[in-house]
Amino acid sequence: MAFRILISDSDSNSASDLVALCADAGVDAEVCADGDEACSILADGEFDALVTDVVLDGEIGGKELVQRALSDFPGLHVFIWTEHANVSDAFHFAQLGVRAYQIKGEDDEGFVSSIVEAIQDDRIDSDLSAGLPFPQYSSQNLQTAEVFHTAVNKIAMAPTTVLITGESGTGKELLARTIHAASARAEQPFVAVNCGSLAENLIESELFGHEKGSFTGAASQRIGRFEAADGGTFFLDEAGDLSPSIQAKLLRVLQERVIERIGSNEPISVDVRIIVATNKNLKQLVDQGQYREDLYYRLSVIELELPPLRDRPEDIPGLAVYFLHRFGRQLERPRLVMAPAVMGALQAYSWPGNVRELANVIERAIVLSSDDQIKVSDLSKPVQEVAEQPLSSTKLRDAREEFEAEFILRALTRFEGNVSQTSQNLGLARKNLQEKIRRYNIDVESIREISRRNKGGQVSEDA
Repeated sequence: MAFRILISDSDSNSASDLVALCADAGVDAEVCADGDEACSILADGEFDALVTDVVLDGEIGGKELVQRALSDFPGLHVFIWTEHANVSDAFHFAQLGVRAYQIKGEDDEGFVSSIVEAIQDDRIDSDLSAGLPFPQYSSQNLQTAEVFHTAVNKIAMAPTTVLITGESGTGKELLARTIHAASARAEQPFVAVNCGSLAENLIESELFGHEKGSFTGAASQRIGRFEAADGGTFFLDEAGDLSPSIQAKLLRVLQERVIERIGSNEPISVDVRIIVATNKNLKQLVDQGQYREDLYYRLSVIELELPPLRDRPEDIPGLAVYFLHRFGRQLERPRLVMAPAVMGALQAYSWPGNVRELANVIERAIVLSSDDQIKVSDLSKPVQEVAEQPLSSTKLRDAREEFEAEFILRALTRFEGNVSQTSQNLGLARKNLQEKIRRYNIDVESIREISRRNKGGQVSEDA
């Protein structure tokens, strides 16, 4: 969902300039000329932030507007953007809770960036407080973005069984939780069971429950995980590890929506949405006679595949920042930041353990960091070793080209794949930019597609 801000400024020219900068940053901005109108608009719509001048037309001035906004709209970020600056005003607004006090014309792009960062941090904190999974549906990788877009917008509201495939650690359970959170069952239980973590003789009892005395050690009745998930979503991870007998019982659940506890012949109806995940090729297991074909076809009505993290390095910065917020909050170190070299080290590593390994590395770094900045030395040894590889192995020309390709890619992403706007911003002739795009094999259409999905609208291809 795009960020939405209200700009209250009696100077239409400066307001227009700020709107243009906001548009470049992917922010929807609405403008009003006085404090009275601003109060009315805030009351009628949902905004992430208010940007206002101190001096405004109308009965309600900038100071009163700020006080009303902070009082009447909790959670609204308020920023001052003014030519009428003085120290006492800045101190007064800071005491009220204003996020920033900015002089017009002094690094306006940086000012917009600070607005975006404040809103992003707030949304991440809201997701963490609600226990939501990280926002992978905003992935910068086209394949991953497509998976989450499909999951949230097409699959979540249907009762269909879903099979999620991918390497260990790619975020299969997080995708399952995202589907659950976007479904009509969101207020009901989400119950997850990892078959790979259970001994063979415990799986049946864990899934289906048992009656008292049904086997040695069954001192009391136990409710199984399927029953615990009644009304909600049941997530079965590592489904490729199921024994033939458990496969047969799972097939019955899928066909009849009933289970039987160990030691009982009484069928119990369960209303559950079933999502299964595996890092194995189930079709190959079927061909080898190790997996039931009828169960496979029941499970794979909808199949979603998550790519490994090494195939989507563009997602590493966003995920790293997410985990920094998440674990920083849990470990009571919310002000930690990353040294510039850290992100380079994270992006240079191949991540065989995928997203799970990245999360562990960030958590470890937070624990080991001795000050308010995570350094490369705080990262795990494999990541450090990649970061410490000598630069002499890379030719200067190659390094320059790599930097240029990354620079152009970032600019194209900022302008949503619009080649003309990007060429103007970079000071390159359009023809020269197109030549570099071809040379560096930059997929402009993928950038446009990601922008469309993230904004939910149309993106100009070549203004």
